[in-house]
Amino acid sequence: MPSTTKLFYALALATGALAQTTALTPIQQKIAALRDAPTQVDRIKILDEDSDFVFNFLNATATKGAGGSAVGATVANFPVLVNNGMAMTIGFLGACGMNTPHTHPRATEMLYVVNGSISSGMIAENGARFVFNTVPAGSAMVFPKGSIHFQQNEGCDPITFVAALNHEDPGVESIAQRYFGLPPDVVAASLGDLGVQEVAGLEAMIPDNFALGTQECLDRCGIQRSMQPTTQRQPRVPANALPGQSSADWPAPSSTVVYSGSGSSGSGSGSGSGSGSSEYYGGYNAGKAGSGPYPRPTSTHYSRNTQQTGALFGAVAEDAQTVATKGVSHSTLIALVVVVGVMGLGYLALAAVYVVHRRRARKEGQANRWYVRPEMAGRALVPTVEVHDEPKYDPAQ
Repeated sequence: MPSTTKLFYALALATGALAQTTALTPIQQKIAALRDAPTQVDRIKILDEDSDFVFNFLNATATKGAGGSAVGATVANFPVLVNNGMAMTIGFLGACGMNTPHTHPRATEMLYVVNGSISSGMIAENGARFVFNTVPAGSAMVFPKGSIHFQQNEGCDPITFVAALNHEDPGVESIAQRYFGLPPDVVAASLGDLGVQEVAGLEAMIPDNFALGTQECLDRCGIQRSMQPTTQRQPRVPANALPGQSSADWPAPSSTVVYSGSGSSGSGSGSGSGSGSSEYYGGYNAGKAGSGPYPRPTSTHYSRNTQQTGALFGAVAEDAQTVATKGVSHSTLIALVVVVGVMGLGYLALAAVYVVHRRRARKEGQANRWYVRPEMAGRALVPTVEVHDEPKYDPAQ
């Protein structure tokens, strides 16, 4: 009996292991075998094709947004990196494109600019100062593991960067999407009791991590900010759902983003396997007239007024920064013209009131001038002077 039980358990374990192995994709099976291999020689035997050591960045799945795209070579899609402690990303930022604030939880990054230049900032941790640089072509910037950092193309032409990371699975955590993916009451409280409805409205507005950048750059390059895809929102479960919602009725983010239209260079249409530049610029011309469409996100915020209010606050803050650093933006000029126009109308109204008041006072003065009391009617307006024959007083007499 004991031997029968042991045999049963052995068969059950073997069946479970076989089922688990069958559920893995071929590339996952290769990664698992490489992790189990005791030596480097054994790993090279598993990588039995010479092409296993080559990664084609131009024929790989890209992470895309309205402002650009990136292709990453990690252990998930390049098994040779197992036990080698490194990964690499090629990024493409369109005109005014931004790689929005994010972190790599398991890797330090060194980013090299191939052409053009980028503005890049970083905060390493609480208490650390903000580090900001304009990185020209041929230069690189380092971002320590876990630091919050971003890259912005300040030019009107697309640029390319190469990022090396010292972990085979560096990970990416987009700050805005993950922060607003926390329970909405927690987010509201951490923002000074902003309100759950406002949190829901802001969360629905957050674009994917390759987004259109600052308004000053868009104005300078003649690009109109339009709707951007929001496919990277945090999935909802009952613990972080909005009031009255559950994981069953929360819309799952779409994993399909379609771009069309050509970039400023390259011959591809943006819908193929990566042979054209516009595939990797991620539709950076989406805001320009005549550019191709991409999916419009479905908003789940309670009120459009919340979205408009958030956009207004963002515009005010952005314009204040623009005035302080780079001059007056178009939106600020429009606001100034409106203010001056309203003041001018106010002064015209005051002038009209003053003129009416003067005319009324003049009419009243004329009426009072010719007014004669009844008891004075018929009398001369100039009093008569009576002449007396009495001698003048002489004090000597």
